[in-house]
Amino acid sequence: MELKRIVADSILAAAADAVVAADSDGIIRIWNPGAERIFGHGADEAIGRSLDLIIPERQRSVHWQGWHRVMETGNSRYGQGDLLSVPAIRKDGQRISVEFTIVPLKHEDGRMTAMVAILRDVTKRFDEMKA
Repeated sequence: MELKRIVADSILAAAADAVVAADSDGIIRIWNPGAERIFGHGADEAIGRSLDLIIPERQRSVHWQGWHRVMETGNSRYGQGDLLSVPAIRKDGQRISVEFTIVPLKHEDGRMTAMVAILRDVTKRFDEMKA
């Protein structure tokens, strides 16, 4: 196995952060152990499902508008390492706050094929700032 692949697989498995990849339709294709810890869904429950699984209902319309725009244009202000803070939802229904950055994945002809998000649960820090 190629060293690059071994490193990538090891990082995915060991990362405390969630790493979630979704295809151009917003269907989850990769769900690492960090995502399981943060969101409470096992990979078998998440893979093959819509990102709506972790997006609170009130935020879905805005999320999908942005998603479709990025898929059409290939451009996102959050694909350059910038962090976006948003609410998310766990399997048990608890709302949490996450920060994430995205990595757009493009076909060799430049078309968007998928998006990877690296997410961190910042609920505790967010709650402390509100207090």
